[in-house]
Order: sequence, then C-alpha cells, then structure tokens
Amino acid sequence: MSDYNRTFNHEAKIKLSQLINEGIKVLQEVEDLNAGLNDTVKAIAEELEIKPSILKKAIKVANKSKLTEVNRDMEELNTILETVGRTL
Repeated sequence: MSDYNRTFNHEAKIKLSQLINEGIKVLQEVEDLNAGLNDTVKAIAEELEIKPSILKKAIKVANKSKLTEVNRDMEELNTILETVGRTL
C-alpha cells in the first residue's frame, strides 16, 4: 500500500472533476465512433468481398501516411520467407 495521501483544494477538485467528466465523454464518443466505423467497414467489406481486416489496415496506413514504410516491411518479410522457403 502507498503512503501517498494528497489533499486537493477546492479549485483543484473542480478542475479534476471537469477533466474526469470530459474525459469520460470523449472516450465514450471515441468508442461510439469506432463502433460505427467497424459497422461500416464490415458492410463495405461484405459488399466488395474484401476482408474487413484489410480495409481496417488500409485505413490505418492511409491515416498515418505510412504506405512506403509498410511496403518496405512487406519486402523484408517476403525476403525472409523466401530465404527459409516458406512461400507458396
């Protein structure tokens, strides 16, 4: 157990309460938006006969503008698999 026992003044309590309440709202909004995105991804994936995981990965890569990095990683992965004879 910790001996830490800090006392906050009235202003600090108000700030902390506001932060916690706003944080809870934001996290709920993020959760709701993610659920909506997942539903949309599943629907489009089914319509286009694409794995939802591929669409999610495409969204993440596009969001971070990391296609070059992903391609480089895939090239390295291919080289490793070819080296050990684990390609189809």
